[in-house]
Amino acid sequence: MALYFALLLGVAWWTGRHADQAGYFLGNRQSPWFVVAFGLIGDSLSGVTYISVPGQVGAQQWSYLQVVLGYALGYGIIAQVLLPLYYRLRLTSIYSYLGTRFGRSAELTGAGFFLLSRVLGAAARLYLAAGVFQAFVFGPLGVPFWGVVSTTLLLILAYTWRGGIKTLVWTDLLQSGFLVLGVGVAVVLLAQAMDLGPAALIERIAKSPRSQIFVWDWRAPEFFWKQFLSGAAIAVVMTGLDQNNMQKTLSCRSLPEAQRNLYCFAGIMVLVNAAFLALGLLLWEFAGERGLTAPALTDHLFPQIALQSLGPAAAVVFVLGLTAATFNSADSVLTTLTTSFCIDFLGFERRTDLTQAQRDVRRRVTHAAFAGVLLFTILAFRAVNEGSVIQLVLKMAGYTYGPLLGLFALGLFTRVRVGGPWLPVVCLCSPVLCGILAAQSPQWLGGYRFGFELLILNGALVAAGLLTFARGHPARTSP
Repeated sequence: MALYFALLLGVAWWTGRHADQAGYFLGNRQSPWFVVAFGLIGDSLSGVTYISVPGQVGAQQWSYLQVVLGYALGYGIIAQVLLPLYYRLRLTSIYSYLGTRFGRSAELTGAGFFLLSRVLGAAARLYLAAGVFQAFVFGPLGVPFWGVVSTTLLLILAYTWRGGIKTLVWTDLLQSGFLVLGVGVAVVLLAQAMDLGPAALIERIAKSPRSQIFVWDWRAPEFFWKQFLSGAAIAVVMTGLDQNNMQKTLSCRSLPEAQRNLYCFAGIMVLVNAAFLALGLLLWEFAGERGLTAPALTDHLFPQIALQSLGPAAAVVFVLGLTAATFNSADSVLTTLTTSFCIDFLGFERRTDLTQAQRDVRRRVTHAAFAGVLLFTILAFRAVNEGSVIQLVLKMAGYTYGPLLGLFALGLFTRVRVGGPWLPVVCLCSPVLCGILAAQSPQWLGGYRFGFELLILNGALVAAGLLTFARGHPARTSP
């Protein structure tokens, strides 16, 4: 791990030597599209996929792949609908579009929901990884949990402090490589431990009841159309309406290169997630063959077997893969939270009264402050979280990204004019209504339980509420 961090710091030093504000925010729009595409793997998968997806195969089989297929559709929508708009307006923060289209309150509301969503999501991912490191690596050495988290955040600060996106494009390439290598080597080591050659391995996966993908019971949360359409919606909002992922894509040299980046990334995402599900199936099969007791928290299945049953090679591969997955997602979040706050709340692009030195100081203070916010939120997760973290992250996305979906849909597909102090009220009320409906739906809707499609409903309620208030306002052409 020490060598790994030294390598990251070396890449950060090299790429951030001459980075200015334009380099920090958008990498001077000179990032190679294929580097961005591969680097997005770790940013989108993170430690949540690395640990939670293999663990949940025991209960949900391969049904998660239905969501991933929806992701691929969502990336196509982003490439054809959102990227042309972002490049035409030459946006640094994508929420500046809401300000141009609807006014200042819409921009602040959109940016505020992004900040909330990403702080919660990043904290959940870091909590997961830090918890595993604590339980299997640092806890036996007497290092407290808060020490593990604090050290992690300090290391991230160290290599993102100067270069921002200009650095992250290249460190993410490195970390995505370690993540993919980790899952690939883990599959090979499990197959060897179970005496499975390539043909036998494929046959074992194909014949296992745990490899079931499609669920056709319309009342189940894993029903195919709910998962597939929700996956597309999740991809649109968590990638296309999310500053964290779009900031790297917008650093590509041109719109065609940015679109190629997303098309390539869509195919890679399906393949890599299928590999994670295959890994999960093999972990459960291995545990059954060896008579191992599955942990109460399925997120710990992969680390338990990798660190205790497969030998030192598997342990090293697991730790490096988890480290790469953790840092790949968390480092981007710190940079993009800083970008959104500086552009949308501090008004860097509008204000002419700030010198470059003043902008740099405020940016760095914001960068460090968000690290403190993440630390506090992770410690809060430590006290209250239960269950699979990936379910928690996606459940939170349904509530916090719904208003963004509604706002952008109105801006792109209607000509109505909305705004004013009631706009954030509508955006806050909709997630509350969705929470009540999700809790009561089995009683109110004949046993129907909401899954990830709650995100779509949330966005629709926001759009309907804003349209109600927009009646009587003059039409305005979308920019």
